[in-house]
Parts: sequence; C-alpha cells; structure tokens
Amino acid sequence: MENVMSKLRNLDAYPKINEDFYSRTLSGGVITLASSIVMLLLFLSELRLYLHAVTETQLVVDTSRGETLRINFDVTFPALPCSILSLDAMDISGEQHLDVKHDIIKKRLDSHGNVIETRQEGIGAPKIEKPLQRHGGRLEHNETYCGSCYGAEASDEDCCNNCEEVREAYRKKGWALSNPDSIDQCKREGFLQRIKDEEGEGCNIYGFLEVNKVAGNFHFAPGKSFHQSNVHVHDLLTFQKDSFNISHKINRLAFGDYFPGVVNPLDGVKWTQETPSGMYQYFIKVVPTVYTDVSGHTIQSNQFSVTEHFRNSELGNLQFLPGVFFFYDLSPIKVTFTEEHISFLHFLTNVCAIVGGVFTVSGILDSFIYHGQRAIKKKMEIGKFS
Repeated sequence: MENVMSKLRNLDAYPKINEDFYSRTLSGGVITLASSIVMLLLFLSELRLYLHAVTETQLVVDTSRGETLRINFDVTFPALPCSILSLDAMDISGEQHLDVKHDIIKKRLDSHGNVIETRQEGIGAPKIEKPLQRHGGRLEHNETYCGSCYGAEASDEDCCNNCEEVREAYRKKGWALSNPDSIDQCKREGFLQRIKDEEGEGCNIYGFLEVNKVAGNFHFAPGKSFHQSNVHVHDLLTFQKDSFNISHKINRLAFGDYFPGVVNPLDGVKWTQETPSGMYQYFIKVVPTVYTDVSGHTIQSNQFSVTEHFRNSELGNLQFLPGVFFFYDLSPIKVTFTEEHISFLHFLTNVCAIVGGVFTVSGILDSFIYHGQRAIKKKMEIGKFS
C-alpha cells in the first residue's frame, strides 16, 4: 500500500514549496486582487450567457410552395374620410381582392385625431331573398322594394336596395358612377351629403390581408375600384373633388406574426403631402423567416426592407392614381433563427479557460514586476557600495 502511495506521490504535477521560501510582495497582492476581480467579472459574463439562450442564424433557399402571406396593417389618414377610403390587393398570379372589407375595421377621426366612430367593414344591410316587387318600385314601399341596379344587374332577380349595392354592381360591370344624385338609393340615403358632412375628417384603418405568397401589391385609395379597358381605375368622379390629401402615418405594418428581435422598418413612419395630389409608393422586399425558440415552438414569419417614392399625379390620369401603394416582392432566401442553450460542458470549459488564462497572465506579470524590482534594487546596492 505504501508503495502505491509513493508512486502516486511521484505523479504529483504540483510540487509544493516550503513557506519559508515564499516572498510575498505588495505588487503581487495588487495583481492578485485585480486578477480576482477580472476572473469574477468574466465568470459572471459567462454565467449570463449560459443562463440565456443564444440565437443561431442560418440562410437557406426557400422551397415552400402553396403558402399564403398574412399582411397586418394599421394606417392613419388624417385628411381622408373613411367613407371614400378603400383597400385593394392584387398579385402577379392574377388574383384580385377589390374593395376589401372582410377583417377590416375603420375608425372615423376628427381634425384633432379623436375617434368619432368605429365600424366593422363588410357589414351591410340584409339582402332581400325573395323580392316581392320588380325593379322600379317606389322608395316609400320599403317592405316590398326591390331597387333597380340601373342596368348593372346580372339577372332580373338582382336587387340593389341601397346605394352601396348600386355602387358594387357598377364596379363589377366596370362602370363609373359619375352622379350619385341620379340614383334613387344614393339620393335617399344622402350619399353626397354624408361625404360633405365628413369633409375634414380622417380615418384609421386596420386589420389584415391573407394573400398568395407571390409578388403583388395592396393600396389605399379614394373611391371604388373597377377595371376599364384592362386598366385598374378608381371611381373618383363620384366624390366631386379636385384633389385628395393622402398624408398618412403607418402605425404598424408586418408580414406575418411577431417574433423576438423582429424590426418592422415602417412602424411609426409618417408622411405629409405638400402637393395637391399624388401617389406614394413603398417598394418592399419580403424575406421569409422561421424562428424556433428553445422549447421547439416554430414561428413562420417574415422580415422586410423598404424604399419609398412619391409621384405627382393629376386627376383623370389613370396611370397615376392618388393613393398609398405597397408593392412587395419575396426573396428566394429564407432566414432561420434557432434559439439554443449553451451546454454545461461548454460553460465549464470556458470557465476553466477564464481562470487558467487570467491566472497565467497575472503570474507572468507578477514575475516580470518582481524581477524588475529586484534588478533595480541590486543596481542601487551596487551603486551604494561603489
């Protein structure tokens, strides 16, 4: 047994020195204190990294197919009334969503930005399932009334019982409604008077769009949209105005769900129009993004970059429609963020490296200072005796 203990003693890589041979110095104490503080700070930093997840970033080719893109928006138009503001979306596949009302909410704002009224879009008057009177009935007989669509009805059974239904029928036909007062329903509802009453008001419109995951655009513009000679136009003559103020503030614009660290560059962006009318354009490059947290939960979302451009327009120029346009395109590269915890062995290795590295450097520094002091002291003694 004693032989085994002797062999183990010979393997000791840390031979001990008798304390009688130690020489403790002031500089050594200062270096020891400083190195201990440095080791403590580095250890706390490493411990913080160990306790918090780190995010690994990777770029891959986006091979997804047949997916949809969700666009969340919240935009305020301080000088454009809700009654004339419409939202359209279209993409390069040919799919179009004109005068979108589903999942959209509008808030009427006064000149000071205070909310006057909040209303859900897409909720209109109930339609008559079995019209009791053909087109041309008098307005006083609402119970049995089947209003005329003024030539825009697709069949004899179609009814337009309010101004909005007449406008919608005209839109589907690609016709412009130049004089609402010539339509009984619009005249009865005071369509033009309502527009005049809302003069000077603003509108806050928010909600979301579900579109195909291909390049496209969506835009906010006055009037109902329709196609005329294969050109997308808006019925602006209805409002009998020479110009439209499209000043706006983007409270929020996001392509997909929120994930930690995402930065939406258009959030809080504000633009004020200084010319009579114009088209404000945002060109957006959407980058598909996948975020996976430490628990394995995956969020399919997007990031985007943007450039801006303003074009002056004139009323009646079909190629320069006054409004705010968002043109988006998708990047073929997908970014993946993966949250991971540092392993304990990695943490232990870094701690050992910190302690050993600081201890070695401080030892070298202490030895250098000690030998320097001894050399100076020896020179002083030689000079004294000489």
